[in-house]
Amino acid sequence: MLTVDDALEQVGEFGWFQKQAFLTLCLLSAAFAPIYVGIVFLAFTPDHRCRSPGVPELSHRCGWSLAEELNYTVPGPGPEGQAFPRQCRRYEVDWNQSALGCVDPLAGLAANNSLLPLGPCRYGWVYDTPGSSVVTEFNLVCDDSWKVDLFQSCVNVGFFLGSLGAGYIADRFGRKVCLLATTLISAILGVLTAVAPDYTSLLLFRLGQGLVSKGSWTAGYTLITEFVGLGYRRTVAILYQVAFTVGLVLLSGLAYAVPHWRWLQLAVSLPTFLLPLCYWFVPESPRWLLSQKRNTQAVKIMDHIAQKNGKLPPADLKMLSLKEDVTEKLSPSFVDLFRTPHLRKHTFILMYLWLTSSVLYQGLIMHMGVTGGNLYLDFFYSALVEFPAAFIILVTIERFGCLYPLAGSNLVVGAACFLMIFISHGMPGHHDLQKDKERCQHLGRFPHPP
Repeated sequence: MLTVDDALEQVGEFGWFQKQAFLTLCLLSAAFAPIYVGIVFLAFTPDHRCRSPGVPELSHRCGWSLAEELNYTVPGPGPEGQAFPRQCRRYEVDWNQSALGCVDPLAGLAANNSLLPLGPCRYGWVYDTPGSSVVTEFNLVCDDSWKVDLFQSCVNVGFFLGSLGAGYIADRFGRKVCLLATTLISAILGVLTAVAPDYTSLLLFRLGQGLVSKGSWTAGYTLITEFVGLGYRRTVAILYQVAFTVGLVLLSGLAYAVPHWRWLQLAVSLPTFLLPLCYWFVPESPRWLLSQKRNTQAVKIMDHIAQKNGKLPPADLKMLSLKEDVTEKLSPSFVDLFRTPHLRKHTFILMYLWLTSSVLYQGLIMHMGVTGGNLYLDFFYSALVEFPAAFIILVTIERFGCLYPLAGSNLVVGAACFLMIFISHGMPGHHDLQKDKERCQHLGRFPHPP
């Protein structure tokens, strides 16, 4: 019996056909980047302060600079470990009263500004940013800051639930059908997210996009690894992830050029409507067709691959079949991963490793720019680091296998995370401290570091 791997050795394991299919499907991987980490730019939280009626008029009358206005009208940072009053609290002062002067206007109301009563931001907030984000539009700050995490949690919940369903769809209806359906729905939901009228609908669209987008990415991954020969499967799998990194690099540049979140969401969503065209350029997996007893179609596709690669198809191509006819001997299911003690141990270990890697990766990505650097450059540099990382993975896995690189990289990451505990957040250069210094240094009033 001629197996798929045997046929690929003769028609080309990674010829012109596989390279064309690989580059086409890599577009799916790159398009997944804005969905996975787009929150960095869609929901960034800029410097903000309470809106106080009368302050703009007083500032204009007195001719204050922005630094002087902040110094006179915004509370300073609170005690260490507490929320900063300058962002979430305002002086309970009527700024329209004529008794207020232009030089330290609050001096006549209290001997010390710390004695003045503070109140909530009942009039909204002022954001120091030229663009917009989900945070600035829906005021997801202070008591509502948890809604930003919920915004990202919705897509992560969608990833989890969608991953369970995508595998069934791909096995039941085919990799191509799964790819087409999930990609098209993801594109539609991406556009709906950009025009969402309120926060609730935003969450629903985000959840829906999470449900289907991971399925699209996985369908592309499965399809390309089933097209290439055994010797190239590992390399292609890693390079497919590198395409995701390319998406990260492009996202940083696009976000810099389009600072308004709705337009940015449209910019990353509209091109994905072209991705379902992969359906007509990439055939169905011969392996899946054989598992469905559609041998004639599988033979035609293998013959097409041979023609594209400039090879002659095997003489016994019509005898193509799955190795040892595994479909008749086994009925694999999710339960099989936990059927024996040996499998249970390996399954739980790999699930734990995947969980910790995902949490750590997202945690690092979500905190881009908090050190006071440029958000776009920080994100861009973090994306560039992934390219040499992929090269190291390719080299080390080929030489040492998977176990040692896996253990070594986790040890290095764990040590780095542990050392970060000892880095003081109050050291000069910290984002909030530096902002306060820039605002107040010319007045000779430097607030206590947070």
